[in-house]
Amino acid sequence: MPVFPHEYLHKLAYHVYVAKGTPEEEAEIVATHQVKSNLVGHDSHGIIQLLEYCSRIDRGHIVPGAPFVVERETPNTAVINGNWGFGFVQTEKAMRMAIDKAREHGVAAMTVHHQSHVGRVGDYPTMALNEGMIGLVTADSGAGPKNAAPFGGRARRLGTNPICIGVPSDLPGPVLLDMATSAVAMGKINLQRSRGESVPLGWIVDKDGKPTTDPNDYFAGGAILPVGADQGHKGYGLSFMVEMFSGLLTGLGFGIDPQARHNDGVFISVYNVEHFRPLDDFKKEMREFVEFIKTSPPAEGFTEVLYPGEIEYNTEMKRREEGIYVEDQTWEGITALMEEVGVTEVVGKP
Repeated sequence: MPVFPHEYLHKLAYHVYVAKGTPEEEAEIVATHQVKSNLVGHDSHGIIQLLEYCSRIDRGHIVPGAPFVVERETPNTAVINGNWGFGFVQTEKAMRMAIDKAREHGVAAMTVHHQSHVGRVGDYPTMALNEGMIGLVTADSGAGPKNAAPFGGRARRLGTNPICIGVPSDLPGPVLLDMATSAVAMGKINLQRSRGESVPLGWIVDKDGKPTTDPNDYFAGGAILPVGADQGHKGYGLSFMVEMFSGLLTGLGFGIDPQARHNDGVFISVYNVEHFRPLDDFKKEMREFVEFIKTSPPAEGFTEVLYPGEIEYNTEMKRREEGIYVEDQTWEGITALMEEVGVTEVVGKP
């Protein structure tokens, strides 16, 4: 697989989106989010999605430059219509709005509907923690196509329904829980298939509900399992509640419409730490809490205990130095796309 500097991948994504009619400011935001996903090791949400997003632009499922409309608002809340714009762009705006409200009032919450894929959910609570606040974000696709089976079932009835919580601290990397409530994010199934690799047992079942390691079985009518293996009822319960926040509370609803465009409903809540206790004291105690957790002797097969978000931080530091791997099949598609939209020369070689 070829390896590229993150700056080069950002440059090519930016120019491709601009060539597809995306305003420059939006192209910068989308490229930044995608490459950040690669940097922290979530390749399923990274540059591999460039081809799909451009296809959605062509089909009218993503509307570059779409208006950000506040449909309802109070001092602490808001309801946002993204008008099928880039989810990265609309959710960033919503998170900034929530941070501003929490800065003044202590707590803020809002919903966003009718927007495209928001990518890696971890980017948005990170915005809050960088402002000294705790951020919580959930996402769901409403009545769009489903991926995951409920605990005890074998047919798709739920999305991968991620939840993310970011917390400010004195640590060098962000304290960030970013997880799908399914055993795996949908993009990781695509990634394994594109790499010609199997998936771990416990990720998916085939159309008959039998465990399988072949990613193609998912696309032949299988389903992703809820997180938790034999305790999957816990992941299922989390997924159920994420769908409530991001599907029902947003007004997107539930169920399955196979023809529906991808639509990420998002619930955001932000908590200003200063309204509860001094921020510096809290950040110091968070660091001390992590240090205490990490004093646990490692179990067999492990070298250390990691705090939520530490793997991603370590991966980012490494990939900023060593570059980002892109699988051959994905790179072939990207180079063809660059030629198609006429940006090969302006992007140049890495």
